[in-house]
Amino acid sequence: MDVRRPALGAAPRTLEELVQPLSAAAPARPAADARLAPSYFTDTDALPPGLAGLLAQCRTVFDIKAALATLLDTPDPAHPLAQEGGYIEDGALVHGPVTVQPGARIEAGAQVIGPVVVGAGAIVAAGALVRDHSIIGPGCRIGFGAEITRSLLIGHVFMKHPSFIGDSVIGRRVNIGSFCSTTALRCDRGPVAEPALDEITVTLDGQRIGTGQTKFGAVIGDEVALPAGTVLAPGTLIGPGTVLYPRDHIGGFLPAGSRIR
Repeated sequence: MDVRRPALGAAPRTLEELVQPLSAAAPARPAADARLAPSYFTDTDALPPGLAGLLAQCRTVFDIKAALATLLDTPDPAHPLAQEGGYIEDGALVHGPVTVQPGARIEAGAQVIGPVVVGAGAIVAAGALVRDHSIIGPGCRIGFGAEITRSLLIGHVFMKHPSFIGDSVIGRRVNIGSFCSTTALRCDRGPVAEPALDEITVTLDGQRIGTGQTKFGAVIGDEVALPAGTVLAPGTLIGPGTVLYPRDHIGGFLPAGSRIR
């Protein structure tokens, strides 16, 4: 079944528009730290070929967003993520190139604005909004009031309540509680500009590291549960298996297996 539909309205942004120019004062990218590799946050050996190939192109997690945009803006019919066969219910609002893989479903009342891939067995439920340059990995459950944009959900992510994920990478078997949100834009430099101007940075061992992006939300490793009401600061990195106790704001680098009260 062909579930790809023609674009309606404005065309999605290109890769050049997604990756904004940085100021001359932006910190240099150092040699890759193992804690910034995609394999630190998710078990890349357990991924299906399409996603494994995508992450294999990325030296650090900061490279994933651009690789994702390139993949979705230049579709290859032979790519594993191009396989179709899912179902779009009557009453779903689907705009632009949207690939729904076998066993996946976009329900009536959901809105999906491509380019987007909805992976095998995933469900985008009524009232959910999935925006451009996103991959909803296999087995994910996206519920009423959830909004996702410019993000990779690697697989079996539960996001079944009102919440927001933007400019982020979410690992396998992650649960996003109700009213959680990533944030991707600096707001400490006066009035917010659009497009954004200031690079998002992270700090490891006291060293400031540039992400190469002016909008960068969070990376959440495998098997993390984000408690309801949590807001993540721009550039938050949460290692796999981290246990988060309820608190309203989290930021920085949290190593794998941390317990944060």
